[in-house]
Amino acid sequence: MNQKINDFVVRFANTNGTGSASANNMFAKAIFRMGIPVSAKNIFPSNIQGMPTWYEVRVSDKGYLGRRGGRADLLVAMNAQSLTADIQSVESGGYLFYDSSKPLDEAVLRDDIHMLGMPISMICVKEYSDPRQRQLFKNVIYIGALAALLEIEFQVLKDLISDQFKGKEKLITPNIHALEIGFQFATSHFECPLPFRVERREFNRGKIMMDGNTATALGALYGGATVVGWYPITPSTSVVEKFAAYCQRLRIDPASGNKNFAIVQAEDELAAMGMVLGATWNGARAFTATSGPGVSLMTEFLGLGYFAELPAVLINVQRAGPSTGMPTRTQQADLVACAYASHGDTKHVLLFPADPEECFSLTARAFDIADQLQTPVILMSDLEIGMNDHLCCELEWQDDYQYQRGKVLSAAELDELERYGRYLDVDGDGICYRVLPGEHPQKGAFFTRGTSRDRFAVYTEKGDEYVQNMNRLAEKFRTAVRYLPRPECREGDKSAAIGLIYYGSTTAAIEEAQDLLRDQGLSSDCLRIRAFPFHSEVQDFIERHQQVFVIEQNRDGQMRTLLTMELEQDPQQLQSVLHFDGLPISGRFIAAEIVARLAREAQTQEAG
Repeated sequence: MNQKINDFVVRFANTNGTGSASANNMFAKAIFRMGIPVSAKNIFPSNIQGMPTWYEVRVSDKGYLGRRGGRADLLVAMNAQSLTADIQSVESGGYLFYDSSKPLDEAVLRDDIHMLGMPISMICVKEYSDPRQRQLFKNVIYIGALAALLEIEFQVLKDLISDQFKGKEKLITPNIHALEIGFQFATSHFECPLPFRVERREFNRGKIMMDGNTATALGALYGGATVVGWYPITPSTSVVEKFAAYCQRLRIDPASGNKNFAIVQAEDELAAMGMVLGATWNGARAFTATSGPGVSLMTEFLGLGYFAELPAVLINVQRAGPSTGMPTRTQQADLVACAYASHGDTKHVLLFPADPEECFSLTARAFDIADQLQTPVILMSDLEIGMNDHLCCELEWQDDYQYQRGKVLSAAELDELERYGRYLDVDGDGICYRVLPGEHPQKGAFFTRGTSRDRFAVYTEKGDEYVQNMNRLAEKFRTAVRYLPRPECREGDKSAAIGLIYYGSTTAAIEEAQDLLRDQGLSSDCLRIRAFPFHSEVQDFIERHQQVFVIEQNRDGQMRTLLTMELEQDPQQLQSVLHFDGLPISGRFIAAEIVARLAREAQTQEAG
């Protein structure tokens, strides 16, 4: 049988709370260290312990980092509760690796897959007297068996264990012993390797594996954030937890021991956003992190930030809604809610990172943008990016980087003014000059309010003053494009008839989708949106293509809605490809949807 090299999917079926996460993660990192492109998806329940959880690892020489979709080539079944469904999720001709300490129910077996039984529980009872050790080492044992089945370099696994338990040397030997138990059993009882296996490559130079929430926390740190107001919510909690950990290392004055940061857990999300606005009004760089339900509560203060023109950064790690929804599933379903958050005519700047590297760079940049525009900026991450490890470029930072604080007047500049106008558009770009509290003993002070005011921050209910102010805010939003990252466009020498527009975590599936379309004779160009409001390149791309598919992970086509409204685009020019079951979108899904849509259109034309 011909062997498939570096092209397969392994799915682990475990029970939440059994310690399997670290072992499964070690499996993915071992493949990464062998220089092979790999992506890992953690599919877990929203309860604390006891429910089924899955961990899906895709290995791809072609560098496809999106979820493949469909069935797995190898399923590691360690959860009796989900076993029946897990067996059905194996590709025909694939393999089921399971704990054979107890016989399987013959009624659930399939004759088109291969069974690899190993009595792991019985081995653990023999090897370990502590029940907790039996459970933990069970996970390590099956990783050792997989190393033999897939030809993972054993030394790489040993190195990972040594790294993981550095400083706890007495834990290294028993973990390596558990690996050896699994490896030796597999080599003596199974035909190794399987028809699919790994082979060392050098594709990961300059790459790291990292989750988006950790990268976002680092971006906030390097972006100059010193204040956080927050309320915990899945899947954003680890953003602030990681930020706090980094601050403990890097934001404590070595001479005095004083903390150069403040992290305040508020009573709710509304209060958290209020704390952020108060801190930024005083000159600090501040942020909060939340998910959809938290954004719903923050909208009143987001409106204040927009109208009073206060910089702020909001990290929205999106999950499946509405309401509580599915807290541990991913979606891109908060676009409209965030773009127009709050009542009245309100618009907010949105940034769309594609991977952890952009979570880092765009978060850091968000603080500059917020200061330059004097408005809230929302980073639109999601659970898929935030909580899963991704292969991405190494993070880079220029040590001589200067923060862009925007239009902030000094005391000397205030002395040159006859009268300071907080909402006076001096430069005609909609962005006014602000003053930090205490900058000048007499000049520059004003009352920040959410009520209507004139150009000098004096309360007014005059309609013409209100209209002038709202029109200026609209002009500022148009100006915002100058400060935002441009879209990423990939086109051939000659524009294809089909254009694909996408953003955020959908990016991982696009290259494979284009290749699958090409295999069916369909060439396509693509454009990745990185920010809202939109650059002119977005509309230009739409106009250059006969058919444009907007690919997103929500039910209602929210990016298509924004494109239609903001660019005054004919809705008929944009077709939605929508995926919203809570799992990451796949290239197979995208290609299949587009092919099916085009086939239906062809049939309609023939019938007409």
